[in-house]
Amino acid sequence: MIYDFAIVGGGPAGLTAGIYASRARLKVVLLEKGVPGGQIATTERIENFPGFPDGISGLDFASLLEKQARNFGLEIRNLTEVKALKRVKFGYEIETSDGVIHSKIVLIATGASPTKLGIKGEKEFTGRGVSYCATCDGAFFKEKKVMVVGGGDSAIEEALYLSRIAAEVTVVHRRDQLRATKILQERAFENPKINFIWNSHLIEIKGEEKVKSVVIKNKISGKEREMEIDGVFIYIGLQPNSEWLPEDIRRDERGFIVTDENLMTNWRGVFAAGDVRANQLKQVITAAAEGALAASLAEKFVVG
Repeated sequence: MIYDFAIVGGGPAGLTAGIYASRARLKVVLLEKGVPGGQIATTERIENFPGFPDGISGLDFASLLEKQARNFGLEIRNLTEVKALKRVKFGYEIETSDGVIHSKIVLIATGASPTKLGIKGEKEFTGRGVSYCATCDGAFFKEKKVMVVGGGDSAIEEALYLSRIAAEVTVVHRRDQLRATKILQERAFENPKINFIWNSHLIEIKGEEKVKSVVIKNKISGKEREMEIDGVFIYIGLQPNSEWLPEDIRRDERGFIVTDENLMTNWRGVFAAGDVRANQLKQVITAAAEGALAASLAEKFVVG
């Protein structure tokens, strides 16, 4: 069987594309290596998506997207990892962990993953005190001391979440001011359980069976100090999940997929949307909008 449209990735971009394409009665399949929702499913709360004045949990939002997509007949294959993409006569061949899929066109919506610090102890203690998801692992640190590394929206959102669980939250940022939106900064500065260490970065994570301490270096003075801590949550940016793609699909210097204004890559019939794409704003609303646009363009591409 040859699908009209294969969507790789089940986050907001992929699911929205699935809704639009299925509603247009294209023959569509969505391939997701985990479960639908992507990173949004691990986000504690979404407050800035229109239509939810009181906010909504990331997991609930992802579940609603999935339900809506299935209602329109979208075929979703969970726990299916895509390994390779090849050009063939009729379109594209997608190699997956469950076999080969054939499709006329493809949408890459694989999102992005947290950037690693790359310091001593990070890899060794991942899952034993080092985490990249507060909503996943925060419960393990009830009434303990935790550290959040980063100064953007994700870092401060997670620091605020952890402040409701941990005894103390210390935010370490390499600059002297946060990059997070003002409303998040205000909440963090007003929170008595959140402390800040400025102009500094981690150079080592220490422990035995689990994290016991970290070594922090001040960028201005060059001084190092060791600080006892139970958990380290790292939010310093994103890396695109694009390593599985053929080398000649164009990407920028960080690996994000480059497209034209119609979201098409340099491979005709292969589109990209959401966090994996080289775009300016990586938010749920832009991912959903790009997914809708990609599906609309895909319909025109298939139907003509």
